[in-house]
Amino acid sequence: MRLGQLAIDLTPLRDSRDFRYVFAARVVSLLGIGVTGVALAVQVYTMTGSSLHVSLISLALGGPLLAGTLGGGVLADRVDRRLLIVGSRALAGTGFALLAVNAFTPSPALWAVYACAGLIGLADGISETALMAAVPALVGRGKLTAAEALTSITTQVGTIAGPSLGGLLLAGPGFGACYTITCVTTLVTTLLLLLLRPLRPDGPAAQSHPLRSIAEGVRFARRDRVIAGVILLDLSGTLFATPYALFPAFAAERLGGDPVATGLLYSAPAAGALLAALASGWTGRVRRPGVVLLGAVGLWGVAIAGFGASAWLPAMLVFLALSGVGQVISEVVAGAVIQSRTPDHLLGRVSSLWLTEATVGPALGNVIAGGLARAAGPGGAAVAGGLACVAGVAGLALAVPALRRARPITDQAAAS
Repeated sequence: MRLGQLAIDLTPLRDSRDFRYVFAARVVSLLGIGVTGVALAVQVYTMTGSSLHVSLISLALGGPLLAGTLGGGVLADRVDRRLLIVGSRALAGTGFALLAVNAFTPSPALWAVYACAGLIGLADGISETALMAAVPALVGRGKLTAAEALTSITTQVGTIAGPSLGGLLLAGPGFGACYTITCVTTLVTTLLLLLLRPLRPDGPAAQSHPLRSIAEGVRFARRDRVIAGVILLDLSGTLFATPYALFPAFAAERLGGDPVATGLLYSAPAAGALLAALASGWTGRVRRPGVVLLGAVGLWGVAIAGFGASAWLPAMLVFLALSGVGQVISEVVAGAVIQSRTPDHLLGRVSSLWLTEATVGPALGNVIAGGLARAAGPGGAAVAGGLACVAGVAGLALAVPALRRARPITDQAAAS
């Protein structure tokens, strides 16, 4: 394979003005969200001294995120997706502003942190679902793999820079400054997204009860064994191999409680993911996307197990970076497979199923990891989670042969 074939495909940025706005908005938005992600975890750990409480903050995000993702999927198949994206980002900005106000008070309230996390989770669920459903209209179905890789770049840039900046801010101005910066980045994001053209879904809008509408999307995903396998495969990673709630405890027990080191732990998976995304040009030409997915999620689990067994910061960062490589390859290929196989009038609902798994899975996984950490310590919990992920990959490889036999993404026609 030539070096030029590895470079990320920039065609969607060159050809689509609206995708350029989305790309810029996501970079700015995720920078601020990365800052707040570290601040939330460290603030709660500082207030409670408990990894379980840190994981419960993830659950406080995850519950409303589930509601927002499923509700957003129904709405994205009925109304202008642009309005959903803009309105939900404005709602998230309100949550960040309230976090800042609470952090600047003499005695910040833990309940307020939980409440704001829930509001932000609801907004994120709506906006991410609407955005995923809008991507085929922005770039065309023939460029979905390239668009997914570029979207991943925005995620990784924000996730690398955000936590690192968050760690520096925590060592200086503190929690209030972190949340204030996120308010500003959310405002800029909302203004950029206002420049998008209207994005109404194609085909007849669903008029049935929302629960029946969701059920229609579930039936479609269940009938398509490849989509069902992709969702379950990603769940193996998100549920068992995302022990991010343990990072403050790792830093406290193994790294002397250094807040900068804590920020590096949060940034390392994104660093590996960024490198993999920059070399993702090959992903649009894979002959066996299902096999690639199985290998990527397997790598993810092995790397998390290695992280849990490590006590030296450089080794921990290398393993976390490798987990990021597995995550991003899975994300890029899985997203393109799902979007290429789903008709536009179902994209919101089917996207919501995948995003529900991809966002609520880590929230539940962090609760599991936090509970295991009380019995086995943070290292033991991470090792167990990584091995469980590998076992899930092996089981799905045997149980869902359609996933192994999936045709190349570039050869697949959109479902009709």
